[in-house]
Amino acid sequence: MILSSTAEYALRAILYLAERGANGPVPAAEVSAALKIPPNYLGKILHELARSKILTSSRGKRGGFVLAVKPDRLPLLKVVSLFDDFSQERRCLLGRNRCNDHNPCLVHDRWRDVSEQVTTFFRETTVGDLLKQTPG
Repeated sequence: MILSSTAEYALRAILYLAERGANGPVPAAEVSAALKIPPNYLGKILHELARSKILTSSRGKRGGFVLAVKPDRLPLLKVVSLFDDFSQERRCLLGRNRCNDHNPCLVHDRWRDVSEQVTTFFRETTVGDLLKQTPG
């Protein structure tokens, strides 16, 4: 609910690559199979991450993708905001077209607070933070 499937896939792919990055480039097919993400869909996501200089890619037999940024310097927000809008002008939780601070819906204030907390989490948490919490 908080992330689109595209942003979720991007984040999962980044974490997978960060865990395996010391071994060199990881082929997109490996990421796709390991995470059960459709290959064509993942290809578009990885291309966007590379275009945004979060990943680097190499072609050829030993080609694949690696992080272009150290995990400790990569906030989750940088990844997910490529695919989801994390601006303050977020969609109304109830789907109202004219829901804002001046014309709020019934849940506007509470949802705004939660939305700000979610954005803060993605801004302040890095890929490295999550890797430190990964068991074994």
